[in-house]
Amino acid sequence: TTICYNAFYGCSGLTSVTIPNSVTAIGDYAFYNCSGLTSVTIPNSVTSIGDSAFQNCSGLTSVVFNAENCTTMGSSSYPVFDGCSNLTSLTIGENVKTIPSYAFYKCSGLTSVTIPNSVTSIGWSAFDGCSGLTSVTIPNSVTSIGRCAFYNCSGLTKVEISDIAAW
Repeated sequence: TTICYNAFYGCSGLTSVTIPNSVTAIGDYAFYNCSGLTSVTIPNSVTSIGDSAFQNCSGLTSVVFNAENCTTMGSSSYPVFDGCSNLTSLTIGENVKTIPSYAFYKCSGLTSVTIPNSVTSIGWSAFDGCSGLTSVTIPNSVTSIGRCAFYNCSGLTKVEISDIAAW
């Protein structure tokens, strides 16, 4: 099942959404400009999230990312959460294996990220432009960190890496 292109585009009165586990893809611009949306949980069944899917959801403060096998999330030109400057809370589920390229690109409101032990790779520019990010914890399960994964994280002052010898 797919939430199609532009499905809820501009639904500014939309405050919450429950995405069922039957959904495997969230299309381009699916929730674009849904400024009233405050939180979203991406279920473990989702394998791809399209360009600008949640762009300009200015009320969005919390994302729970449980997509265990998600390998595609937007692009550098069309980041999924671009314009979500109030997004301050990110929870990455305990079964997530990969943080895709551009996953949280330009999420300037994020201040800290804890990556669970299930994650083995962090994609290119996954947190690029997260200027509010001050601390990151990376477990020893991570064996690959993509190019520019934390590029332009100008507020980053603390990085904890569990076991650098694993790299």
